[in-house]
Amino acid sequence: MTTLIHNGTVVDGTGAPAFQGDVLVENDRIADVIPAEAVRSLTLAADETIDATGKLVTPGFIDAHTHSDAYLVIEPDAPSKISQGITTEINGQCGGSVAPRYGEARLSSDWASILGDRLTWRSLSEYREVLAAARPAVNTVQFVGHNTLRSSVVGYAGRAATPDEQKKMEYLLARAMDEGGWGLTTGLIYQPGKYSTPAEVEALARVAAAKGGLYATHMRSEGDRILEAIDEVIDLAKATGIRCEISHLKTSGPKNWGKLDDVLAKIEGAMSEGYLLGSDRYPFCGAGTDLDVVFPDWAGEGGCPAECARLADPVVRTRIIAEIDAQDRDWSTVMIGGTWHPDTKSCSGKTVAEILASRKASSPGSLVCEILEKDLCRTGAFFFTMSEDNLDRILAKPWILPGSDASLRAPWGPLGADHPHPRAYATMPEFYRRVRAQGVSREMAIARMTSAVAARFGIRNRGVLRKGAYADLLVWDEATFRMKATYLEPHQFTSGVLLTMVNGIVPYRNGEFTHRRGGRFLEKI
Repeated sequence: MTTLIHNGTVVDGTGAPAFQGDVLVENDRIADVIPAEAVRSLTLAADETIDATGKLVTPGFIDAHTHSDAYLVIEPDAPSKISQGITTEINGQCGGSVAPRYGEARLSSDWASILGDRLTWRSLSEYREVLAAARPAVNTVQFVGHNTLRSSVVGYAGRAATPDEQKKMEYLLARAMDEGGWGLTTGLIYQPGKYSTPAEVEALARVAAAKGGLYATHMRSEGDRILEAIDEVIDLAKATGIRCEISHLKTSGPKNWGKLDDVLAKIEGAMSEGYLLGSDRYPFCGAGTDLDVVFPDWAGEGGCPAECARLADPVVRTRIIAEIDAQDRDWSTVMIGGTWHPDTKSCSGKTVAEILASRKASSPGSLVCEILEKDLCRTGAFFFTMSEDNLDRILAKPWILPGSDASLRAPWGPLGADHPHPRAYATMPEFYRRVRAQGVSREMAIARMTSAVAARFGIRNRGVLRKGAYADLLVWDEATFRMKATYLEPHQFTSGVLLTMVNGIVPYRNGEFTHRRGGRFLEKI
């Protein structure tokens, strides 16, 4: 099967100047990239010709930080991703991965509840078999999550791992790496990773490094102790030699916005010495995570089942409410996202302060506990604690890559009942808009969304348009490439992407999903 994409403005992903020309695809590879002046002297035959006049032809975008591991099985068309031009996702981030899953390990509550009886795997190799049967539309790079390893061995107890448990975690990580894992990720503010010592994480990073893997981390702090958290990452890199990525760089909380100069200096100093690779970021100032992160540490230990049990105890619940109410938090900056119970659906898209005002009762703590109790502690939330100025300064750094920090979504089916962050549908157009507004050239902006991500994570023959590379590419209209998703109405597709191709297969064309899917589980080479 050959496809000729004719007379487009070719931006090859390397940062080189754009040119008019054709791209010839044969099966799953790019057979040739031909400037217009050369095309006029050739006779090109193809099974299909696509007219790209007036449109950009670029590599497919690579999402540097995602959480679609489980949802690729549920909704393999990956509609929110391919409609914004994403052809490869880097999954298993923030310490949470679909595998290996043993012992007490539970997938995140939204994954598990939607997967139901489709949750059949334990090992990474078993997951790969399920994924292959689902035939996803996008490629996936799979990392192994520390929280998944720890819950498989230690469970959710708030304590250090024993030497024997440490060895078991190292064994599971090594096996998962052999089965296709690209490295280790941590989510050190989440259960149960927050209970780990730096030595525990360092030992696991040594295992990943020995297998040629990378390390990506949601650090222990992105706010009050962010500088100390960066030091922990640098110390790990120095001790283990592993290549490190700091996930979704941010300065959370107004009192920490002024730390950005020191944050950037630390990171760039470590990059210059070869210890850090850089960072990724979604182009929004609202963070998205679970509402139960507002629980005091002791109340969150053990995850959702233990939290629900505590809420059912009147004495313990009173203590939780009191400690939440005592927090120095502006509740107008906390918006309820995805909910699960009919009684909490009306809360989605409203801030805690707005809900309280309409009820004219309850304290923030009692309202939060009420919502979480009904949702079995699975409620999502958005936290608007970041600075727009800092976001622009972060995005201005050429080593910041686009990462949605989002699972794929769809406006229909089981995923359509959720209320996701708009980044799930619109990270790429908003990243492009914001960096272009800062004066970054079209070619360099696209390079950061394609070849730069591929180079950082060691993804071969993707992120570029050149002869022999895999045919992951887009045809899109720069003038209409923009986000439509909002915090209040998130299930809206990006405009402007006319065609998405993954390994020579077209899953999305002119606003329609073809249900033809060519995504692959990518292997390290």
